Order: sequence, then structure tokens, then C-alpha cells
Amino acid sequence: MPNSEERATPQDSSALAPTPAAPLAAHAPPMPPSAPRRYALKSSTPARSLVDYDSLNAEQRAVALAPEGTTLVIAGAGSGKTRTLTYRVARLLETGTPPERILLLTFTNRAAREMMARVESLCKIDLRKLVGGTFHHVAHLLLRDHASSLGYRDRFSLLDREDSKELMSAATADLGLGVGTRRFPRADVLIDIWSSAVNTQRPIAEVLAASHPQFLAIEEKVLAVCRRYAERKAQMNAMDFDDLLLNWQRLLLELPEVAKSIRARFSAVLVDEYQDTNHLQGRIVDELARDHRNLLVVGDDAQSIYGFRGARFENILQFPERWPECLQLQLSTNYRSTPPILALANASIRNNRRQFPKELRAHREGGLLPALVPLRDVQQQAEFVAQRLLELREEGIALKEMAILYRAHHHSMELQMELLRRGIPFQVRSGVRFFEQAHIKDVLAFLRFVANPRDELSFKRIVKLVPGIGAASADALWARLDESARRGESAHLNLGDTQLDESIPTKARAGFRRFREALAQLSLPSLRESPSEMISFVLEEAGYREALKLRFANADARADDVRQLADYALQAESLEQFLADLTLLDSLESEDVIEGADADEKVTLSSVHQAKGLEWRAVFLVWLADGRFPSSVALRGDARAGDGEEEERRLFYVAATRARDELYLCYPMLHEERDRARILMKPSRFLDELPSLPVPPYEKWSIEPEPLPRLPPPR
Repeated sequence: MPNSEERATPQDSSALAPTPAAPLAAHAPPMPPSAPRRYALKSSTPARSLVDYDSLNAEQRAVALAPEGTTLVIAGAGSGKTRTLTYRVARLLETGTPPERILLLTFTNRAAREMMARVESLCKIDLRKLVGGTFHHVAHLLLRDHASSLGYRDRFSLLDREDSKELMSAATADLGLGVGTRRFPRADVLIDIWSSAVNTQRPIAEVLAASHPQFLAIEEKVLAVCRRYAERKAQMNAMDFDDLLLNWQRLLLELPEVAKSIRARFSAVLVDEYQDTNHLQGRIVDELARDHRNLLVVGDDAQSIYGFRGARFENILQFPERWPECLQLQLSTNYRSTPPILALANASIRNNRRQFPKELRAHREGGLLPALVPLRDVQQQAEFVAQRLLELREEGIALKEMAILYRAHHHSMELQMELLRRGIPFQVRSGVRFFEQAHIKDVLAFLRFVANPRDELSFKRIVKLVPGIGAASADALWARLDESARRGESAHLNLGDTQLDESIPTKARAGFRRFREALAQLSLPSLRESPSEMISFVLEEAGYREALKLRFANADARADDVRQLADYALQAESLEQFLADLTLLDSLESEDVIEGADADEKVTLSSVHQAKGLEWRAVFLVWLADGRFPSSVALRGDARAGDGEEEERRLFYVAATRARDELYLCYPMLHEERDRARILMKPSRFLDELPSLPVPPYEKWSIEPEPLPRLPPPR
């Protein structure tokens, strides 16, 4: 990063590969020699209080009325964090802080608007001058005033995600890279690499090694494209979303006079969901408050689950080290869940070593013990969940008050199929429905074309996966095949016609030959009789795994989806039957067999990551088997001993605390692999480590297996 005497203009590419950042503690704001360590709370309200704090509990009131200074609030799940922050802002206003001198940083603009609306209702004060919103929103406001100090012209443009992808594609084309090659990443993958480097303040080489090792061999080319991308942005006088944070940090670190004016603008800084801040955001917060030291951050270390997105757990864990005078408070009264659910969550998170010790206490009384439900296999798991959903609905819990949570999106496939079969309406928060995903449609298109060589749509979809073949070439190829078919020849068999090469660009011909060979292999009777093996062949032998790595930043997760599809296809009797079943299930989606259900009454299916911040009366947590939850990939992915497991345990804690009344912990005991071997699944370590004495924090259910079908008597 350039220093203040030699600062970078937008054309400078030094920020593309930042040097490895020192721990955040090394950048702690200077501690005034006379600053005392504070232990006591200022507990009394002023004589003429504008706000009634009696509706808050003692912990919430302590936060709202805390004296000015540095404060860390550990806010447990369901503890009224938003309400407490609202009253804290109201307190600042009634004790004389002007609205325009308060900065409220949140992770959604909606959260900031909601808090400000509540404060306006409490204080009857016009808060239009209060600065609140996401880090990116506030950065944009400040850079409108100060971007010229960084070399930008007035009125810079802001690029959204699609703009950035288009510009990255242009940068790739400028250097003659990526066109017709098999191993150069697509624009959206390059954007993710760039974004990760900026937000985690790591060199691009380090990001490649950690997340995209398949591109290490072309590291210099990737870096060259990113430099060209930065140059093009500068020529356009534009910033992308990541530049907003990067340039905000530059204002604070490289330009002393500008930094001084920004820090002087705000006399109180509040940060919500602090556990989700990344390295860049954590540094910005510390720099903003280094002079007035009136900083209040609210978060829950036990709900820090976004490490894969760059969130830095150390920001909240090391806060007392960077701000040794800070006052530490907790919100530990949970207003959401019953005591038995909280007892299980507390027992689980207690196993983490790196945390602020805490114990959630239930405001509610009574409640059912969580149910631990071992199931025979994934199919029985899906059947149990679907049946229990219907039973709970009969007992008075609406479908929209229930959720099925899982660690990875592909864990929902059998559940989606079972819900469709039974006509139970559902919505998917963790993405589109399983069979609507692009990569699943790609793989099924291979199978559909093999089953029906006259399937024009499937052919065009899969042939465009060949590098260098676009829509025009695909149309030309199909026209030739169609012409052959009209002469009575098979379109599929005629793929071997070398004259087809005339319809495609020269650079794509080698790839098209491999494509032809893969389709020929897929058409062999030995493969056609097993849809599961066909799917595995497409992924591993036909080059689709390579295509995933080039097209998608989350290639590994999508490959897992394809493998799950292959496992599901093991039960298929034939290729034709498998494809027909999928088509029929698709048509069931619009059928509503739940009598009396409202149009918006749908069960929610969600990954745990997507479910954070939400709650339901009944929650089913599925696939609680070791290697699935916790994820074996997550356990391998972190070099620091235990860190991967601890984040996975935090994820389990978040999942459990989404439930208000009923919690079901489900796992399959057996799973059939692609070689048709049935393997015994171990229960999740997060289940095994729950205490069993003096009494376990759950009750174990035993689901009777279905009786075997009666065989006809021998002839």
C-alpha cells in the first residue's frame, strides 16, 4: 500500500496484490497514556430523560445507558440486539450528540432504516442527518466528497456486479486471454478472486493458492488481467464495490488531513453484526474511532460463520486487546427459544476454545426436548421430515412457521423430491430449486441428448460448454445435424462427421473432438444402463469438472451437487425412467394438495448460512452426519488447528437457535455410494459430544422401518 508521500492514483495497480497484512492488533489505535480502564457503569438517567428505558431488561439497559467510550457488546441469539441498539442511539441523542455526528454501520441498509425509524418513533426527532447504512453505502457518501484526493475526477461512476463482469471480460480480451482456451477463468471467477484479495488484504497469489489452486500455473496472467481491469476502471473514472472500502481505507491511512476531517465528522460510531466484519472493515472501524474513542460494537462471536466470505473472527475476539480500556457487556437473555433448545445450544458451543464465555438464558418457560432422530437412509430421512411437517400442520403450526435447514444445498435434493411427491409447497432460501440450477441442467442435458438425439435444446446447451463455441456455432452445428437427420441418418451418430468442423471456429475444434468422444462413450450400452454412472462420467471424464472450475467461483460445491445427483440416480431402473420421473416431478410443482393452505404458506428450505437472523416455530436440521455436518471440506480448509471445526460448531449453534418451539436433529445411518456399496454414517461429532449425564439435552426417537414388501409365492 503506498504511503502518504507517494500515494497511488486509480491507475496504480499496487492494491491488486496487497502485501500480507499484519494482525489487526498491530494496527491498534494509540492508547492515550492517561486513559483509565473503566469498570463501573453509569446507571442513572438524566433528570429530563426523553426516553423510557424501563421496558429494557437490566442487560439491555446497561448497554443503552453505558458511558461514552469504547464498548464491546456480546449479544447472544434472540437477545433483543436491534432493540438495544435503537435505545443506545436514542440515548446519544438525548444526551446532546447531534444526529449528523452519529455513524451507524450495519450489514444491510434495511437494518439501518429500521433502527432509525424506531429511534424517530422513540425520540420524535428528525433523523435524516444521521449517517447510517452498510459499509459500502457510507463509503460511497464519503468518497463523493474526497475521491479527488485519490486521483479521481468529480462524479465517478459506480460499477455493479454485472458491470464489473463485463469490464473484466473486456480486460481479458484486451490481453488476448481466455478466448478458446480451456484453463482460463471466466469473468465472474476473476471478480471473486479480485474481491477476495481486496477484502482480506491478501496477495492474489495467496488467494489462488487457498481457493483456486487450479489457476496457480497461470498466476501471472491472472494478475495481468486484474491490472488491466484496474486500468480500465481508472480510464472510466469508475469504482467497483470493493474499491469503495479500499479507497475509504486509503483516505484514512494515506491522507492525514482528509482522515482528520472524516474522524472529526463523527463523535460516536456504532457497528452492528461486528463478528461479520472482514479485515478491511475492521481496520476502517479502528481508524474512524482512534481520536474520540467513542465506539460501540455489537456482535456475537458464537455466530461468526462467514469465514468463507472473508469475515475475520479475530476482529471481535481480539477487540479487547486492541482497545484495552473497553467496557465489555453481554446480552444473554434469549426471548426466542424454549429452555430445552437453549440448553442444547449452550452445551454444544461450550466445546469451543476460542470464544467469550457466555450462557444463553431463556425468558420463556417449559417446552419440549429437542428430538434426535436417526433414520435408516436419506430417503427415510426425507419421508420422516415430510410426514412430520404434515403432522405439525394438523397440530396448528402453519407451514410457513417451519423450516428445514442443512449444511450444503445438495443435502436438500431428496427432501425437495419428497415434498414435490406429496404436494407440500416449499420455498428455497439457499438458492434456486435443486433441478433448476444451471450445473444440474447442464449434466441432465447430456443425458437427455443421449436418450433423444433429436433434442435440439439439450444439444445446444451442452455444445456451448466447449470453449470457443457460442450460440451462432451451436445453431450452425444443429442445422447440419438436422439436415442429416432429414436424410434418415441419426443426428447423434452423425456427430462423427468431420465436415461438422467447418461449422465451428478453428480454435474450438480440438475441444469439439473431445466433446464428440465423450458423447460416444456415454452412448455405449454399458453406460446407458446406469444413469448414475453416466452422471459421474460427465463430471469426471467428459470435462465438466473442468468447466465448473472455469465458470463458477463455488465449483467444488457444484461438483458436490452433481455427485449427489449421481447418488440419487442409483435407484433408477433405466435412463428413460429416470428422466421421465424428473419431468413428472417438475410438473407437480404447481399442484397444491394441502387443503386450505394460503398462497404464501410454504415450508422454508435453507442452508444454515442463509438462515442466520431468521426464526421458525419448528426447525428440522438434516444430514447431521460427520463429514456432512461438520463439512469435511471445511475441516480440511483451515490450516490453524481446530479453527475449521470451531466455525462449523458455531454454524450448528446458529442452526439450533433458529428454533422457537421444536427442534429435530436428523441423520441417515446408511448411505449408498456410486459403487452401490452401503456405508455406515457416523453421527455428527456435534451430536456425539453433547452430554449424556445426568440427562441428555434431547430425547432420542426410534423410527420403525417400513415392512418389506410381501413376495409372491414361488411358482
